[in-house]
Amino acid sequence: MTGNSELDALTEAEARAELARLAEEITRADLAYHGADNPRITDADYDALKRRNAAIEARFPHLKRDDSPSDQVGAPPAERFEKVRHEVHMLSLGNAFSDDELDAFVAGIRRYLGLDAQTALTFTAEPKIDGVSLALRYEAGRLVRAATRGDGETGENVTANARTIADVPDQLDGAPDLLEVRGEVYMAHDDFAALNARQSARGGKAFANPRNAAAGSLRQLDAQITRARPLRFFAYAWGVLSEPLAQTQMGALERLGALGFVINPLTRRCADMATMRAAYQEIEQRRATLGYDIDGVVYKLDDLALQDRLGFRSTTPRWAIARKFPAELAWTRLEAIDIQVGRTGTLSPVARLAPVTVGGVVVSNATLHNEDYIAARDAAGATIRDGKDIREGDWVEVYRAGDVIPKIRDVDLSRRPADARPFAFPRQCPRCGAAAVREEGDAARRCTGGMACPAQAVEKLKHFVARGALDIDGLGGRQVEALYRDGWIAEPADIFTIEERFGSGPRQLKNREGWGEKSARNLFSAIESSRRVPLARLIFALGIRHVGESAAALLARHYGSWAALAQAMDRAEIGQGPEWDSLLSIDGVGAVMAQALVTAFHQPAERASIDRLAAQLEIVDAETAGPADSPVAGKTVVFTGTLEHMTRAEAKARAEALGAKVAGSVSSKTDLVVAGPGAGSKAKKATELGVEVIDEEAWLALARGG
Repeated sequence: MTGNSELDALTEAEARAELARLAEEITRADLAYHGADNPRITDADYDALKRRNAAIEARFPHLKRDDSPSDQVGAPPAERFEKVRHEVHMLSLGNAFSDDELDAFVAGIRRYLGLDAQTALTFTAEPKIDGVSLALRYEAGRLVRAATRGDGETGENVTANARTIADVPDQLDGAPDLLEVRGEVYMAHDDFAALNARQSARGGKAFANPRNAAAGSLRQLDAQITRARPLRFFAYAWGVLSEPLAQTQMGALERLGALGFVINPLTRRCADMATMRAAYQEIEQRRATLGYDIDGVVYKLDDLALQDRLGFRSTTPRWAIARKFPAELAWTRLEAIDIQVGRTGTLSPVARLAPVTVGGVVVSNATLHNEDYIAARDAAGATIRDGKDIREGDWVEVYRAGDVIPKIRDVDLSRRPADARPFAFPRQCPRCGAAAVREEGDAARRCTGGMACPAQAVEKLKHFVARGALDIDGLGGRQVEALYRDGWIAEPADIFTIEERFGSGPRQLKNREGWGEKSARNLFSAIESSRRVPLARLIFALGIRHVGESAAALLARHYGSWAALAQAMDRAEIGQGPEWDSLLSIDGVGAVMAQALVTAFHQPAERASIDRLAAQLEIVDAETAGPADSPVAGKTVVFTGTLEHMTRAEAKARAEALGAKVAGSVSSKTDLVVAGPGAGSKAKKATELGVEVIDEEAWLALARGG
């Protein structure tokens, strides 16, 4: 028995099919990662596939495929490079994901060598660099060839590119006549950020992480491109040799360092399991401050004679293993807490982190949600994170789930700086200085500056031109920020006068940096096309808090025209009156949304901005669905009680298809109430207001036109 009930239950046919699927998936992942420098899946997902494959092969050894991923290393070299055959294969490492698996690795060595538990075994521990493997061949002290790992047997000749790396010596003094040095090419975080900034400035594609950037840079056909890329190299192993470097792993690394190679300074000897675990914990804690990516700790048996006795499996050495870090977690330092202001005035705290790679993505920011979250309280005021608040200077554990924005999971109080102080959430907007208030029952604090706040103004403008709103082609977030900064636009209405103001004369759009005559002309055309806008899109584009696309469609269908909506908002009083009741009667509109909508139209500055915008537009009335002769076209219908022949959703859809408006509550503007069994207050109110009430059978007859 395997001890795994799911594996034990597999039939041979199921296992054979699963091995075929895994072989295909792992091969695709290898080609993407090693061949195209563009990973399809995370390291954690890849490791899970490999472990699943190994577990099934262990359960059904006779089903192991000829092309089993267990026997593969890397991916075939690309056709565009000259091929290099490695005299000593460049193998991968086995992985351990827990202390128990590390214990099993050491116990396996003892069994293989016939050593008892009292016999001392010394290991080296070093950071596992997340980069690209490279083999450097020196003859008579001179670099003659550099090759990538490829599939472990055959790599790619990248000699010209390797010569551009400052950490790769071209000449060695005192080296063996034949020496192949192996190590990892990588890119530091600061250099990676600068490279991506240059890529972005040139309109090029940004790299996802430093490993991709290093791989893509090393495998350029033009060595001058590689020269312009800030690559570095750590040496940690060797291949073919004309004479031994030393008797131990650590001694050999020290010899390589003396020859001029950069050896990782965190490499150390470990005399027992306790020091091996301590090395892992220390390196994991220092991960965020290294300035380059690591994804685990590599342990190697220090005695080279014992390494020779242990030898190799098909794809991994028996004397080394990689203890991997959890892929979606990482510890790093919180350097600052910044406050961002959104288009509705929400003050959102953001953690600025020392960059760390989590799940294959470089993370430098994380959400902090709101002031309660920072203070270790949830929405109900209960304690979270065992009461550990978050302070600038703290060491925090960051996690990612899928593509969700990174979040902070924990705080290490043992590493908190002595001068760290609780974070004081601002009571004034950091952008405009207006009061930042927190309404009762609200988790967020908001700026009261409105469009006078530059942060809100810019975010509202971005929202206005975005997809789903006006969707003005050629006017994205970056262009909006620049035009706002230079005073060319201050509110949405200004967009529609930009050609009049800057289409000709001394200050022309076409003369701005990043613009030209054609792009300016295209923008003017796109703006002109967007003047004719459906009512629902305009309502959404206004960026009123709580009013999303669905709510905007409901409001458009209810009021029908811009004039009707504006007049209703003029007459509406929050919490009372027929217009307020009519607004709340819309199925899907609640008191919170209704209050935000009425407030927006009643604020003088915001209302004036809305009116200036409306004057620039041709606002298309909401279409009345259904046939013109429908008996309920244009009428407001309310469903209440239990419907026996259809669901409430079906009834609503049918009514809207006939041109009716479906409301959630009864008011003086309600035309018809359909009451099923159990109808209560709504039917009673309809009777009091003199609104017609019918049962479901009568509604079905009406809907059929009978």
